Amino acid sequence: MHSETPAGATGRQPATSLVVAMLTFRRPDDLRVALPALIEQAEQVIERFERVEVLVVDNDPQESARAFVEAFPSAGPVVLTYRCESESGITAARNRALAEAAASDLLVFIDDDERPTERWLVDLVATFDRGDAVAVVGPVVSRFEREPSAWIQAGEFFTRRRMPTGTAVSVAATNNLLIDLRVVRGLGLVFDTAFGHAGGEDTMFTRTLHATGGRLVWCDEAVVWDIVPAARSTRDWVVRRAFSSGNSWSQTSIALEDSLRGRLTARVRCIAKGLVRAAGGAVRSAVGLVTRSLRHRAKGVRTLARGFGMIAGAVGYSYEEYRRVDA
Repeated sequence: MHSETPAGATGRQPATSLVVAMLTFRRPDDLRVALPALIEQAEQVIERFERVEVLVVDNDPQESARAFVEAFPSAGPVVLTYRCESESGITAARNRALAEAAASDLLVFIDDDERPTERWLVDLVATFDRGDAVAVVGPVVSRFEREPSAWIQAGEFFTRRRMPTGTAVSVAATNNLLIDLRVVRGLGLVFDTAFGHAGGEDTMFTRTLHATGGRLVWCDEAVVWDIVPAARSTRDWVVRRAFSSGNSWSQTSIALEDSLRGRLTARVRCIAKGLVRAAGGAVRSAVGLVTRSLRHRAKGVRTLARGFGMIAGAVGYSYEEYRRVDA
């Protein structure tokens, strides 16, 4: 069956190996659910590739996930690998996954607090095979341990984009992403360590991939469920996340420029856009207060927070959303 592997519309060499990488950090309950699901997903595409591997990258220096992963029952033809990345930060963990998958053609990223739908991996691979994309992006849909408040729902803080399969995109998160490692290696592309604790490393990575001519496409069928803990269903958390999103967008926009003039122009542009967003968000929130519209109040605050984040990022402030103190 391997000889029938599609080569894609551009005549590129067919991909013969795939790694599914899951990053984890002290989430044993999530790991117990997520790992069997990933093995099952990998088994669905085993006939498509010569080699399929599930890679668990543990970002805990104490290797808290090792015992569970290494004691996991044999995955049959699917290779199961455990690796510890002791350097703190999401960027270090993602780069470790890149390094461990260095001999493979394709790499898929998913997080330990996500659950793939029935044909998630099959659909990602099928979309890759149908065209000339260097990356395939799937949607992430939130499910909640505790239903968020009416204010959070009205502000659509957890609503993410959806679009028809095959739609070209210019940026993506790495919590549901397939990438062609052959292209990535050719570019010498890795996750920028400057975003180690701030987040935005995936934005920088995919924007760089796109800027160098890579085609990123959407696969709307390849859904993963994002399991949102109660601690994140709060006003404080969602507003800080909106700020963080704007903050990382400005930082990546500046970092993508390769000249002093370009970076200065990007700073000015991000400040201007941030001011427009902040002002618009403030007005919308005020209108919501006057009209008693929960939707306008919440969406106004969301836009205001993102605008402030853009301004802060443009003037050099980095909001380190993922900084932690290891026990």
